[in-house]
Amino acid sequence: MKTSGFHDLEKKLGPYTYVLPAMAVFAVFLFYPFFKTIYLSLFKTNKMGEAKLFYGLGNYRDLLTSQSFYNSIFVTLIFVLIVVAGSMLLGLTAAVLCNRSFPGIRIFSTAYALPMAIASSSAAMIFKIMLHPSIGIVNKLLGLNINWISDPRYALVCVALLTAWLNSGINFLYFSAGLSNIDESIYERASVDGANGFQQFWSLTLPGLSPIMFYTLVVNIIQAFQAFGQVKVLTQGGPGESTNLIVYSIYRDAFFNYRFGSAAAQSVLLFAMIMVLTLIMFRIEKKGVSY
Repeated sequence: MKTSGFHDLEKKLGPYTYVLPAMAVFAVFLFYPFFKTIYLSLFKTNKMGEAKLFYGLGNYRDLLTSQSFYNSIFVTLIFVLIVVAGSMLLGLTAAVLCNRSFPGIRIFSTAYALPMAIASSSAAMIFKIMLHPSIGIVNKLLGLNINWISDPRYALVCVALLTAWLNSGINFLYFSAGLSNIDESIYERASVDGANGFQQFWSLTLPGLSPIMFYTLVVNIIQAFQAFGQVKVLTQGGPGESTNLIVYSIYRDAFFNYRFGSAAAQSVLLFAMIMVLTLIMFRIEKKGVSY
């Protein structure tokens, strides 16, 4: 009886032992930092980031009455909008072009996917040289004399366009995979019926890509909210606060101003924003499926 009971217990607990290593990794690198961040957001900290004075929701109250924080949210939302629209458009266009059969297709496919293999900081350094007011190739080609990165009117757009290009590589792979799953025969039947290229794209390609497009949209929004390296290299949140994205604001509060409690509170609010936005998108997607 004892042996039978031991075997029954082993059968019940056996599957959980396989996921235990993964759960341990998640606990160390995900769950602990997450709850530690929430804990720190309730305290005033010293320069070492140690909680010293319980402040309750004071850090959150300070943020919600801070004009700088609201500016960071506004700037971040504009940045996300430009990045998501630009990166998805670039990725989709490249995928549609490379879906055609022509000589050198592999070379073009590699070139379109190249942004995925480039570190954001390295790309930002190259981009910074290209946008230099006196030696940059952009001003020379356009015949202008604009200090793109130091002008508040252009700085955010420049950082957003660089990020959109960096994100377009993975979007190209997503959309290429989606296009490969669309039956080519439907295009042949549409051609016989007299549909032109634009009509085929609008009525056949886009509906066929709708599942992968929704997934890509969610991933791109989350990635755009987390952009940091290119801002650090190009603008450091300036000029003024025109590119002070919320992630860079968290970094600056924590490692320049040593306000780890405020930085933790911003992190929690950023997490809440992304979670709510993602849940809304999934809700809209489910309603669309049900209709």
